[in-house]
Amino acid sequence: MLRLMLRRSLLGLAGLLFAHPIQAQTGPQPKLPEEPLVIVTRDGKRHEFRVEMALNMDQQMVGLMFRPSVGPNEGMLFDWGQPRESSMWMRNTITSLDMVFITADGHIHRIAERTVPYSLAAIDSRGPVRATLELAAGTAERLGLRIGDRVIQRIFGNAN
Repeated sequence: MLRLMLRRSLLGLAGLLFAHPIQAQTGPQPKLPEEPLVIVTRDGKRHEFRVEMALNMDQQMVGLMFRPSVGPNEGMLFDWGQPRESSMWMRNTITSLDMVFITADGHIHRIAERTVPYSLAAIDSRGPVRATLELAAGTAERLGLRIGDRVIQRIFGNAN
């Protein structure tokens, strides 16, 4: 009986896989809609960005893969919808990034600087976050970003 149940489960799973074939991503996704984002550092300096909004799973799975560069005031914001653990990787990402993990109230929880292109190593938030912001590598250092700095953006309910 157990063998029959296992076989039916595997057949059902195979049917799902073939009904929705997975296509390999071979190039960058089209630019996503952009919104403003501001980071306010502990000394009160405001740093303005235009970020692409990755709002659904398809957009989030591709992210900045295959993009040759990210501008100094550009980035991509991954909105998880509600606080959760965030785990990112650099598969097919050809440029180094800074990853900024942001709490539901819009404060920086963790910064992973100068990530390694093409790496499959997990880059974890180390706690629940509402969003992950990807910026050009070196941005966090250049602007002096630190844990606790404030991120202003509509998804955190703190934008005017």
